[in-house]
Amino acid sequence: MKIIVIGATGRVGANVVAKLAQNSNDEIYAGARKPEKIPAADNVTPFKLDLNDKMDDIKEGLPEADAIIFTAGSGGRDLLKVDLHGAVKVMQAAEEKEINRFVMLSSKGSLSPDEFADSPLENYLIAKYYADQWLIHNTDLDYTILQPTALVEKTGSGKVTLGAYSTNENSIDNVADVLIGLVENHAGIKEVIEMSTGNEPIPEAINELN
Repeated sequence: MKIIVIGATGRVGANVVAKLAQNSNDEIYAGARKPEKIPAADNVTPFKLDLNDKMDDIKEGLPEADAIIFTAGSGGRDLLKVDLHGAVKVMQAAEEKEINRFVMLSSKGSLSPDEFADSPLENYLIAKYYADQWLIHNTDLDYTILQPTALVEKTGSGKVTLGAYSTNENSIDNVADVLIGLVENHAGIKEVIEMSTGNEPIPEAINELN
């Protein structure tokens, strides 16, 4: 399977690329603003992708692929240009290149605008809200939107709750495994999926989405 990872040097994206690199059946295209930072692997091809570029330039830079996993973010520094507009430009480019499978890493509560004012991440959630809304209502992509709770850097348990929240955190390791599982199993298409650390093995949780 040919998979593009957008945001391949970020905390989640780098983890996704590293895991996919272990499967020789997958061909991975790792997109980042600084592709030289992507570790070498036989089945990983780094490519330059700047979400501040014009949509046509982004489209030209996208390799031919079967799916996109979008994990990019500005870390709060450039929410409108990167987290919102950058994401939409990638969606538009994907449609024009007929890369129909699009898995979006989002955030808990991204589609609950009435709750934004109570969150310290209000501006981030606003950006994610409009990006997610665009994906749902303004594209024909086979999307999945994953809404994890807070990301933490700890070894993944391999067990999650999908479709509800049972804890207030997710290991980045688990999130990466779920993103990959959604793509490789064609699971959760046209769905918004809540996620937290839980008690169900990831493969079983993903299978229940089909």
